[in-house]
Amino acid sequence: MTRGGDTILELKAARLAARQARALARRRLALTLTAATLALVALGAATLAPAPTRWGAGEAPVDQWANLQLPPPVPQAPAPLAAQIAALGAAFDGRAGIAVRDLEGGWTAAHDGEALYPQQSVSKLWVAVSVLDAVDRGVLSLDDPVLVRREDLSIFHQPIRDHVGRNGYATTVGALLASATTRSDNAANDILMRLVGGPDHVRAVISARELGAISLADEERYFQTAIAGLDWRPEFSFGRNFWRARAAMPQDARQAALEAYLSAPPDGASPAAMVEALDRLAAGELLSPGSTALLLDLLGQSRTGPERLAGGLAEGWRLAHKTGTGQVLGPRATGYNDVGLLTAPDGRTYAVAVFIADTTRPVPERQALMQAVTRAVIAQHHGLDPAQTTPQDLKLLPMPLSAQETADLRLRGDFPAP
Repeated sequence: MTRGGDTILELKAARLAARQARALARRRLALTLTAATLALVALGAATLAPAPTRWGAGEAPVDQWANLQLPPPVPQAPAPLAAQIAALGAAFDGRAGIAVRDLEGGWTAAHDGEALYPQQSVSKLWVAVSVLDAVDRGVLSLDDPVLVRREDLSIFHQPIRDHVGRNGYATTVGALLASATTRSDNAANDILMRLVGGPDHVRAVISARELGAISLADEERYFQTAIAGLDWRPEFSFGRNFWRARAAMPQDARQAALEAYLSAPPDGASPAAMVEALDRLAAGELLSPGSTALLLDLLGQSRTGPERLAGGLAEGWRLAHKTGTGQVLGPRATGYNDVGLLTAPDGRTYAVAVFIADTTRPVPERQALMQAVTRAVIAQHHGLDPAQTTPQDLKLLPMPLSAQETADLRLRGDFPAP
């Protein structure tokens, strides 16, 4: 049988040939697409691959790295002293922070060195720095006259009050500075703070010098009454008025005010920041050479806390320091501090800070901790083991009777009205 002259067999053969041709065309197309894809991949890989380089290509020029120096390692405190400082802090019954810094070696040994502790009157240091900064800038002169009136007085320890009569007391900026630093006179400190522009200005001085974890609260009269949970009243400067008002407060209210202060002290400072700031003060980085020398001389004449850090001094050693003493609630004492520059007979100097934020231990035990820190530094300096050295080994200095004028218990004592 045929269709259009072709036999059925012939038609079948033609269709088979057509199918085979189409299959061949599809295979050729697949091969072409595969080859194109591989070519694109190869081109991409060639684009991403780095060009061949010769030895040393891409390095910085020799003059950029030949003199490159790695930063020196952080100096480490002598292990025996570091261990003794840690042991003294851990053994004390209360919250204590300690730091010792070698001004020449650059190392610091500390116990709880980064935590904040109440400064109390240690903060008078920053008021003094602010005053001398104003002197350096020509804003103030140490000879500038100041008339102190009864309404200028403060609270607690203020020896200047004995001189303030009804017509006031004529003095100078320099005399107020000496009283604030050597005798921790609260009234002198408050007056100086107002003269330089108030607490905000002192905080600005601290910030400008990048002193780290060191802050300032307010004038002593406002600051101390707030710690007790009271508002300042001028009559608190005289007689027993402040003590009576504080005693009349509910115990839980006073306790709450004290806890609030200790949990976030507005005058807080870390022991580590304190010794670094003392280092910079001694190096002349905070004030002019003349003002630096004056402040260090005043700190060397300090008449407060003679049995704190100074109680551990050995022959030939000297201390320029500032103390701080907080309020007491029952057996609980707060803010018992001493910081300073401890200088050996050969001139090597160590910055030392001991802060006791909160304790029920009596004054002699607090003093003993501070004396032990001083002795540990002296022992290490002389190549002795701080943990094994006894007071007899160091030839400690006797405390002169004249140094007891403002002994610890008087710092928060009562004074009659003038």
